[in-house]
Amino acid sequence: MDVIEVDDQYYILAKFSLADDRTLVLKHGNAFAVFDRYGDIQPVGVGEQGLYQDGTRFLSRLVLNLGGKRPMLLSSTVREDNVLLSVDLTNPDVFDEGLLILPRGTLHIYRSKFLLESVCYERLGVRNYGMSAVDATLSLRFDSDFADIFEVRGQKRDRKGRLLEVSIEASRAVLAYEGLDGVLRRTRIECAPAPRELTRSTLSMDIHLGAREETSFLITFTCETGAETLESCEYECALAKAGSLSRIGSPDCTIYTTNEQFNDWVNRSTADLRMMITATPFGMYPYAGVPWFSTVFGRDGILTALEYLWVDPTLARGVLSYLAANQATEILPAQDAEPGKILHETRNSEMAILGEVPFHRYYGSVDSTPLFVMLAAAYFEHTGDFDFLRSIWPNIELALAWIDSHGDQDRDGFVEYYRRSQKGLVQQGWKDSQDSIFHSDGTLADGPIALCEVQGYVYAAKLGAAGIAAALGEHTRAGELRRQAEHVRVRFEGAFWCEELSTYAIALDGEKRPCQVRSSNAGQCLYTGIASQEHAERTAHTLFGADGYSGWGIRTIATSEVRYNPMSYHNGSVWPHDNALIAKRLARYGFKELAARVLTGLLDASIFVNLHRIPELFCGFPRRVCKGPTQYPVACSPQSWSAAAVFMLLQACLGLTIDARRNQVRLDHAFLPESLSQVNIRNLPVKDTTVDLVLERYGEVVGVNVKRRDRAVEIVTIV
Repeated sequence: MDVIEVDDQYYILAKFSLADDRTLVLKHGNAFAVFDRYGDIQPVGVGEQGLYQDGTRFLSRLVLNLGGKRPMLLSSTVREDNVLLSVDLTNPDVFDEGLLILPRGTLHIYRSKFLLESVCYERLGVRNYGMSAVDATLSLRFDSDFADIFEVRGQKRDRKGRLLEVSIEASRAVLAYEGLDGVLRRTRIECAPAPRELTRSTLSMDIHLGAREETSFLITFTCETGAETLESCEYECALAKAGSLSRIGSPDCTIYTTNEQFNDWVNRSTADLRMMITATPFGMYPYAGVPWFSTVFGRDGILTALEYLWVDPTLARGVLSYLAANQATEILPAQDAEPGKILHETRNSEMAILGEVPFHRYYGSVDSTPLFVMLAAAYFEHTGDFDFLRSIWPNIELALAWIDSHGDQDRDGFVEYYRRSQKGLVQQGWKDSQDSIFHSDGTLADGPIALCEVQGYVYAAKLGAAGIAAALGEHTRAGELRRQAEHVRVRFEGAFWCEELSTYAIALDGEKRPCQVRSSNAGQCLYTGIASQEHAERTAHTLFGADGYSGWGIRTIATSEVRYNPMSYHNGSVWPHDNALIAKRLARYGFKELAARVLTGLLDASIFVNLHRIPELFCGFPRRVCKGPTQYPVACSPQSWSAAAVFMLLQACLGLTIDARRNQVRLDHAFLPESLSQVNIRNLPVKDTTVDLVLERYGEVVGVNVKRRDRAVEIVTIV
């Protein structure tokens, strides 16, 4: 029996499943909320429900009752733009001494909620559809534990701050907590019109409604930190502002197809990205995922921007600006920081500020740094934004210096990781659970560990940086980087290729022994282009064998491996973003049909999941007839890089690339699956202009119709 080791201290505990009861999510800025289908907050499931601000839970209970009983649920949903949560409820049958005094369905209770900055607004409306007057009492029970997100995830603390006495004043209650960091955090609850009674845990509202009459209450929940005092707005004004803010940074590019299910997937993914993209002083940045990772993550932000680049390149600029500004400049072992290294994550919760977890500004990621350079090169190719690239060229050079020095301390030509911080992550690739890197007999690999896909990132980073250097006129540096990239490629093929497995080893351990495990990591080697054509073909065949492909997507490791578990986080599950990256290069190596197969599997999965929202991951069980994918119990949903996966998958099938310096759009052997007979792309950004394209499937051939373009833009189709 496997035992979770103490080192895996950031494992997310799951006594229950998120799949027990579907949750509804709102997010705005640094605040997010997770409700049940009734619009309530209850300590059930994994206990993730709540209203959060900056990694602290400001509301841990919110339960609506009618006459002391829970209303009956009619329906609930989040609006398509993710701004407004709506819940329809009604009364159950109410008896008094055996007599039915209020038949079910007499009262309609309507709850609408949204977030704006640090305030959660709720309008609670009640309408009497009965033929006679009704007297009733609505009550809201509330509480706040001011738990740190890591406590919610299951981490225990030796000490906590102190909860202060609840302050009651007319129609306002203030719950407060003084943290060990000396910061005062408050939840202010207000109701208009004034409730009949307000206590330290309950807000009670009496209603008297004649036949066909209705009434409503506005309740606000304001999260305040330190000395800040926030004022809420009038409901309609606040809702209009929240709606307009949700459209800031929205791309002009739109995608519409003849497949309505695919359109639903694209629309939901677009709305989820809009919700997750957050304004920072350096531009827009996609927070990683709700509930566990609603903050800046370097790797997640970069990969999301790469997936979304052809739709909206401005997101990539925001990500690059933020990460350049927060690049490490010194050795800080407690933060796994070294000069030139790119951020892994940043958090502002109490435990992070106190150093109980190292994630206030944490750099324990081996791949964020080469990925940063890759994104810079891709952004430059796509936009030709010469001035911006010149401004971050020093950051790119620092990142390249880290790759060659701290990233490769034994100077063997491979970038490895090992943990400096005793509180940091043991595994520092994208598969960062403690048991994710192992040998074929199941023995965990000892570090320093060189991951196969990271060597691919380094190869692509050096080639991409060479292109930037050449554009900046630094031709000697460009030539040097190209030679370095070729050296990495040759060394990689010799050290990582496993002939007997027909794929690349997942990693080399500290003794340079290959971890001979069939994994999706090898597929990401195809994404970076480091794999030879022959080895790419064999790797693709391995990935799509019965033990690699589940029917919904490519598994993280094959079913034949000893640590395979379809319900694990990284050892047999299916990750949509991982599949999108693999599909991107499958197409470039000539396997368009396989890329389309990945797209089709995830399209089918989107039909089964709630709101057509593809989650962070799902279990790796084989696909079964008339059954949807099996949900992973604590997956984030929404998750930015999962939401963006659909765009990279479509790009892979279309063979779509944009070269802004040549003002050129290329469609290289465009291919569409049978489910997509026509794709319309409007306002595709090409440097300073846009084009409209219609792609139509004729058997195995895709026709390209240019509906609108600037004369300066060249459309190149390769068939």
